[in-house]
Amino acid sequence: MLRILNVLAVAVLIGSAVYAYSVKYETILYAEQIIKTRHLIAQEQDGIEKLQAEWAILTRPDRLAALADHGLNLQKLSLDQIVQPADLPDPPPKVDSIGRKLDSLGLGEPTATPNDKRVAGGAATPSSATPTASR
Repeated sequence: MLRILNVLAVAVLIGSAVYAYSVKYETILYAEQIIKTRHLIAQEQDGIEKLQAEWAILTRPDRLAALADHGLNLQKLSLDQIVQPADLPDPPPKVDSIGRKLDSLGLGEPTATPNDKRVAGGAATPSSATPTASR
C-alpha cells in the first residue's frame, strides 16, 4: 500500500510540474504577444502622425492659394460683391405642402377617437362613438 501511495505521489508531482511549466510557457507566449501588439500600436501611431504631418503640409494656406490661383482662375474680390445683412432678401415663408394636400383632401381636421368626448356633429357618448355590429 505504501508503494502505491509513493508512486501516486510521484505521478502527482510530475503532473503538477508539467502543468506549472505549461502555465509558465503560456505566460511567456502571452507576454510576447502583448509586446508585439504594443509595437504594432506604436507603428500605427507613427503612421498616423506621418499622415497628419503630410495633411498639414498639403493644406498649408499659401500652397492652397497658389493652387487656386493656378487651377481655378478665380477673380479678386471686389467691394461691390460685399453686402450688408440688411441688403439680403427675406427668406421665403415656410410652406407645409403635406398639410396643404391633407387639407385639400379633407383630412386636415382632427379625428374623433372612442375616448374623445367631442365628435363632429355634437356631443356623443362613448357607446354612440363605437360602431355596432348587427347579425
